[in-house]
Amino acid sequence: MKPLKSKWQMLLYGCAGMGVNMLNLIVGSYLCSALLVGGFNENVEFWTFANKDLVIAGVWSVFVLVAKILDGVIDIPMASWTDNMRTRFGRRRPAIFIGLVVMVLAYLAFLIPMQDGATIVNTVFYGLTLCVFYSFYTLTMVTYYSTFSEIVETEEDRMFLSNVKSVCDIVYFILGYALLPMLVKGAINIKMVALIFLPLVLTMLIPFFMIKGDDNRFSSNEREKSVNLFKSVAYTLKDKTFLLWMLVYSFMTMGVQLFLGGINEFFSTNGLSMTLVMIGAFLPVPFTLMLFNKITKKRGFGFSFGYTLIVFAVGMIGMFFGQAIGDKTIKLVVAILSAVVCSFGIGSLFSVAYSIPSQLAVEEEQRSGVSHSAMYFAVQGLFAGVASGIATGLILVALKDNTLPLFGIKVEEVVDGVKTGNLVDPSAVVLMTLIAGVFCLIAFVLMRFLPERLKNFGKEQKADNE
Repeated sequence: MKPLKSKWQMLLYGCAGMGVNMLNLIVGSYLCSALLVGGFNENVEFWTFANKDLVIAGVWSVFVLVAKILDGVIDIPMASWTDNMRTRFGRRRPAIFIGLVVMVLAYLAFLIPMQDGATIVNTVFYGLTLCVFYSFYTLTMVTYYSTFSEIVETEEDRMFLSNVKSVCDIVYFILGYALLPMLVKGAINIKMVALIFLPLVLTMLIPFFMIKGDDNRFSSNEREKSVNLFKSVAYTLKDKTFLLWMLVYSFMTMGVQLFLGGINEFFSTNGLSMTLVMIGAFLPVPFTLMLFNKITKKRGFGFSFGYTLIVFAVGMIGMFFGQAIGDKTIKLVVAILSAVVCSFGIGSLFSVAYSIPSQLAVEEEQRSGVSHSAMYFAVQGLFAGVASGIATGLILVALKDNTLPLFGIKVEEVVDGVKTGNLVDPSAVVLMTLIAGVFCLIAFVLMRFLPERLKNFGKEQKADNE
């Protein structure tokens, strides 16, 4: 594969995944939530598919967890497949194309009208559709991410490409968490909004035009030698640095995904402006990412990433305690300020998901001569899938479902002066910000176990005479 040389090429290449990520955001944060009315207090008829539950909450939570885990598990053989593929189009473009087509079909299937009411048929249909969507979404993206170690040549360029991708993440976050809610509040149902954003998926066509010289049918280059699935997994799991990173990454992912997965219900519950708060969280990110890069160059990845985990946790915890304020205006101001604090961590929390695995994959290639970068992202995807499943499939659904007691919250619903026995606490959803902050604090503590060479990643080396 011919490496990109100019910054503008890297800039364009880093934008390729934005549309696919946008579809993933819509599915995870909106379409899954649209199947249950729990957690919504305003515009329920537009935020949900039918203004009523369409799935059985307990069974649905299991499907979400299974879909997330399957997403990671199935990507391991898929990663081995793309790492060893030999075609006239190389090993990356065919895998991206197949994943993209099936993912879009699953996305459209999510919008098909189903039976009225919460039925097992609906639950199974949407659950299986979610499994297919996540599996082929990750095939598409893990293949794309694997090219980060191949499409550029230096550590500096990999960091630049990862930062571009991170900024693009912020763009689709603004679209998803600021613009999209405005469309729904403008009386457009979430199904129609999901179709409006579908054309953004065309950004994934960028790699088809920018990847050059990847015909590997007759390649005898040792770095592209075939490595079967088991050896590829073994190489990856023998990397102790990578496994330690997975421990940190998993807790970070639980915190971030819990917040992003339940953000819609969070703002519906407290009545605050989701658009204003999300602008505060995402708009400063390009500048805070520059600060992160500056700190990384001076102090190394270990220091800069630890700092971002702390500030994100502080922002999350501040947003939680701000809900106790009675005055709605002051509460909104506190939420916006907490969001701005979070912005100092958000960009880097996504950037490291691209830069660290690609760097470790390059180091593996230098040690063993084996190029199987997709497997690093696939295994990372497995850990992320389990972490996301726990956060959004178990914790978040339990917070939303008023029939599931959680953390001792037991509030009796009273109808016409008679206790019904149902457990109702619409404020339980706000606990997600506190829990998210705690997960990131755990990730910060685990950072101390990372080896020094990874902590020093990105740090500028001083000249010998300095």
